[in-house]
Amino acid sequence: MADGLSAANLANKWLNMLGGNAFAAPSATYAQLHTGGPGSAGASNASSVTTRQAVTWGSASAGSISESNTPTWSAWAGTNGEVVTDISVWDASSAGDFLFSAQLSSSVTMDTGDTLQLTTLTVSFTPIAA
Repeated sequence: MADGLSAANLANKWLNMLGGNAFAAPSATYAQLHTGGPGSAGASNASSVTTRQAVTWGSASAGSISESNTPTWSAWAGTNGEVVTDISVWDASSAGDFLFSAQLSSSVTMDTGDTLQLTTLTVSFTPIAA
């Protein structure tokens, strides 16, 4: 599976709203690191650092929403030389429901003591009627 929305935990729930079904938005979201595509369940290619960092969001505008904080993994204690390529986003800091995944704009090689910051995360829907 390419990166994208979780069919079961997000996409289908949004689409079911069109049929009048209620959708409860997650109360919080958390990003997890991956060394390759997270797959359809968000569990493939997990990084050796499994701690999820909280992601907060600004207000949506024109079909787009961006993070309002900077999730940070500091003092890398995972596998030395690990190449991080993707993230998955969840509704809980552990366990929980997989919501979506995305490939980083560039991969990052992490070494002991390094810090990784997710400085830009934007989710957009297109096309938007004008």
